[in-house]
This record gives sequence, C-alpha cells and structure tokens, in this order.
Amino acid sequence: MFWSRLGSLNALEEHRLSRFWKRWLGRSPGSSDTLGRVHAGLAAHELREGLHHVYSRLKRNKALPGIGGLSVAVLDGHETHASYRRRCSGCLQRTIHTEQGERIQYYHRNVTLQLLTGSELRILVDLEPQRPGEDEVATARRLLDRVLARYPRAFQLLLADGLYAQAPFFNLLLAHGKHALVVLKDERRDLYQDACGLFALNPPEEGKYRSRHCQWWDVSDLTTWPQVNAPVRVIRSRETYQVRRQTTKQVESITTDWVWATTLPVTQAATEQAVGFGHRRWDIENYGFNELVNEWHSDHVYKHHPKAIEAFLLVAFLAYNLFHAFWLLNLKPALRHGRTQRYGARLMARELCQDTCFAEGSSP
Repeated sequence: MFWSRLGSLNALEEHRLSRFWKRWLGRSPGSSDTLGRVHAGLAAHELREGLHHVYSRLKRNKALPGIGGLSVAVLDGHETHASYRRRCSGCLQRTIHTEQGERIQYYHRNVTLQLLTGSELRILVDLEPQRPGEDEVATARRLLDRVLARYPRAFQLLLADGLYAQAPFFNLLLAHGKHALVVLKDERRDLYQDACGLFALNPPEEGKYRSRHCQWWDVSDLTTWPQVNAPVRVIRSRETYQVRRQTTKQVESITTDWVWATTLPVTQAATEQAVGFGHRRWDIENYGFNELVNEWHSDHVYKHHPKAIEAFLLVAFLAYNLFHAFWLLNLKPALRHGRTQRYGARLMARELCQDTCFAEGSSP
C-alpha cells in the first residue's frame, strides 16, 4: 500500500483479486477492517526490530557514510492529524478559539529521529508518540532513551530546533558521548546575550553557504549556561542572497540571521561545517515529513486507535527506508536517469491494477 502510494486501506482492498498476491503471499490480503484491527494489535517493538535490521544491514554494507567524518541525526516533532469529532484514548486535546466560540480539537503528535548521511540516503530510525499531559521535549527524551540503547553508534551529533535548547536534553546526550546542535532563539537567555556581546567585539569571518554570501561569528568555551555539563559554543551566520519575486519579477536582496548553540568543539567541526549542519536540520522536514505526507500518505488515519496509528507509521518508515535503499543502492544510475521515485511507485501500482484487471476477466 505504501510502496504503490495507494493512500488508504480501501484502495488496497480494491486490488484483493490481483494475481500479484497469489505469487507474493500465496493468498489474498485481508479486508480493510481486518488490516486495521490487526495493526491495532501489533507489537510495536517487533516493527522497530524490523527497522533496526534494515539499519544494521545498511551499516554493515557501508551504505551510511558520515558527513565530514561525523555521523549525524536530526530530531523533530510532527503532528499527524487533527479532528473536532474523532478521538481515541491516545488523543491530545487543545482549545481552539473560533468565531462560533471555543472548540475542543483532538490530535496526535509524535517525535521522529532521522539519520542523515553523506549521500542522498536518509533513514527514519524511530518515533515516539506524545502522551497527554507531556510536552515534545519529554517525548523526545523518552525516544532517545530507547534509541541510544538500541543504536549506540548510529550518530555522534544530533540536530534539533530551538525548542530543544534545554539543559536536560544536552546533558542526556553528553552522558552518552554525543553532541547537540540546536537553534538558539531566545534573546533573553544569558548565553545569547553574552555571545552577542562577544560577536560585537570580533570581526566576522567571510564565508559562503551554497549560493549565499555569509558572515560568520564563532565563540567557543562559553560557561554562561552552567546547567549544561560542558562548555557551549555559539555560532552566528548572517546570510545574504537574491530572490526573484514571482509577482513583480524584481530581484530582491534578503538577509537572514541564524544562531546555533552546540557542544561540538571546533576541532571536530570548523565554522563552515557547523553552519552546514545547522541548515541540515530542515532535512527531516523536506525529505522526511513532507515526503511521507504528500507522497506516502502517512498522515492518513487508517484506523483511529493509538496502537494502530503507531504501527502504521512504523510500517511507513520501514517501507520508506527499503524503497530509498533499493532506489539509490540497487538500481544503476543509468536506470534512474530521467526517472523519478514516483515513477517507480507507479510501476508497482500498475502491476497491481493490471493483475486485478486480468483476475476480473477484463482486458488489460
């Protein structure tokens, strides 16, 4: 269902008569109701073992190269769906102010960890559903407890949003010999103010990130954040680039300011490399959540049950990892040239549809 991008269990059920299932499974798959009920009873740890098996095979085959000598992962939260009517025992809830008054909205949210590599391949490692009454960082720490125990050598550096600029989060990673690099947004922080004071005393270093002209400031060994069990490094990147507006066709110069806090020392990552790491935090949005939602239909509620939602997402992660590994590592470049990944998914869907036509006795 995920590989052929069908989008729903009902769409999958329409192809139950396809001869494809006879060859692959030896029988037809269950109905949509059966598949939903089965996923609600699946053991999530078994699905996670499947994800770990794929990771370990790729790691053993040297298919997960580091980035500049470092293995890097990124962590972020994602809201899968929301409803004013449908709810289950795992739903979070919030009050929405509308013109008709206040309404209670029910939603599901999880925290996902993605492994980045020096190639185009990215691996979705694991997820953890957010529970009622807890925030995203608490969910992330529970996820990290499991990932650090099961994947002790998967990453050395973890990228995250400004929400994760919290001392317990940094200390958890330091206790396992890992480093964090997070966006630093809060201008009221002593760390932010002290770093800005030092930035004003030192001239910037000229640099370039992609097509952007940059000015970089890099201050190490700051002890203004005593709750963190290591000195903190603060990096600032002022980036200028050109944008052509669609409406006026005029070229406009835009300047953006980025500030990151990290425990990663300069000896392991120079300023240019650290700035590149900071921008790769968006990989989980662009190549993770956006692709899963728009191409793989992962936000569809296949069955509104907390265990079923978690199981379907883990199966989507497994399908995502296998598909990308096959596409990038098994197919020769000549076969991929001029063809998109969507093309491969449509070939799978075509086989299902074609075999269904034959099974029903109609012409192909």
